[in-house]
Amino acid sequence: MSTMLLSALVVTVVGWFLLQQTRDGLVDARVDRVLAEAANETEDARARLAAVPGADDEASLQLRQLIEPIIARGASRGFEVVVNGPLGDEPTVLAASGPRYSPGLDLDSVPDELIDQLDEGESSAWTFTEVSYLAESGRESIAGVVVGARIQLPADGRYYTIYYLYPMQQEQETLALVSRALLTAGAFLLVLVGAMTWLVARQVVNPVRMARRTAERLAAGHLEERMRVHGDDDIARLATSFNQMASSLQRQIRQLEELSRVQRRFTSDVSHELRTPLTTVRMAGDVLHDARAEFDPVTARAAELLQTELDRFEGLLSDLLEISRFDAGAAVLDLDDVNLVDVAHRVVDMTRALAKQRDTTVVVEPLTEPVLAEADGRRLERIVRNLVSNAIDHAEGRGIVIYVNGDDHSAAIAVRDHGIGLEPGEASLVFNRFWRSDPARARTSGGTGLGLSISLEDTHLHGGWLQAWGESGAGSQFRLTLPRRAGGVLRQSPLPLVPTDAVPSRVVVEDA
Repeated sequence: MSTMLLSALVVTVVGWFLLQQTRDGLVDARVDRVLAEAANETEDARARLAAVPGADDEASLQLRQLIEPIIARGASRGFEVVVNGPLGDEPTVLAASGPRYSPGLDLDSVPDELIDQLDEGESSAWTFTEVSYLAESGRESIAGVVVGARIQLPADGRYYTIYYLYPMQQEQETLALVSRALLTAGAFLLVLVGAMTWLVARQVVNPVRMARRTAERLAAGHLEERMRVHGDDDIARLATSFNQMASSLQRQIRQLEELSRVQRRFTSDVSHELRTPLTTVRMAGDVLHDARAEFDPVTARAAELLQTELDRFEGLLSDLLEISRFDAGAAVLDLDDVNLVDVAHRVVDMTRALAKQRDTTVVVEPLTEPVLAEADGRRLERIVRNLVSNAIDHAEGRGIVIYVNGDDHSAAIAVRDHGIGLEPGEASLVFNRFWRSDPARARTSGGTGLGLSISLEDTHLHGGWLQAWGESGAGSQFRLTLPRRAGGVLRQSPLPLVPTDAVPSRVVVEDA
């Protein structure tokens, strides 16, 4: 369309220019011929007048000798004649008496400006005009040229003006023919340009469309998809480069998939292989821990440390096994109707000792009750426990509130703390495996760095959302949203992600 519009503009401008040049050429040539012919007619009239006797009573004869031949030649040669005079001291108007102009001519065809020029003493002058004729059907006009000249009649010595009116009908017909030819040629040229543009566009756009379709299939996982290569032009080289890029991406993706598979297999194998020695070490550790009262203080302390680290190691191993099940796609849900308010209270009871150790209070504020959802109670409880434990670990002694709410389509739990918060960009990283906001901080909850990752996987398994908001120094809020019924589609959450007590100018929302 852009090419067609530009071509139409160019054709229009060029056609207008050619038409103007043609018109100017026709008009200039016609004016030159008219001026030469009018000059010849005037000289011939002067010669005829000089041959007629010059007595006063011969003035009428000389006037007829002036007028009649010119009118007759004008009728045969295609021009009109008007004779005006005699001229006096005052400006005159065209006389309408006697045979002094060509029959049928409208005397208004002679412009007043030209009459004034000749009346003021100029020997000859010319201008463009509209040559008009009086006919039964009405007044008819055509563009033309009028030439005026002054002639002195020898019989009485007075001056008369002769006006030669030359219609330009032939030039107008020629110009109309040229206009039609230019219009036809322009239309044909536009059609030709359109056809060429369509052909070139197909040659260029079709490979691009093919590349788009191939890229979409590659993005959909069809890594063997390739473009067909024809010829050796730039498009063909582009297709070759695209295929090479696709092959390189396929190799790298397969390498990453293999590496990920090996990594998952390694994690799974290590987790399972460590189960047996861990059980043995756990049994020995339990024996030592139970008998620590009989040991000296240093050995007793070592037994306690051994028991603590075994608990952490066993928790890490359990998390690794759970991650392995998620990676293998072996995790399944045991669905039941669960009251989220009861889940929140149970988690508060489980973490009360940890909260007391950190000098933190955890309270539940249900906005509606009960809040039921079809979910796996064990996994749901693990999600909330991880969120609360994480909040206790970062609350720095300030209170924690668990909000619970629901609507007709969804149920939500939000854990709000007023601790150190999150730096900009960290809300999208908190669910990464083994990620910590500040690795140098002391951690009393004994976390493995996998808790939030497992929570996110559990949430996705339910078809829900797990999102985080945080601001440095203003605390953070984690929101879990689940559909009321398994397989439902979430459109909104009954709880806001940004807490109502957040400072508006400092609100930063990031979803994970």
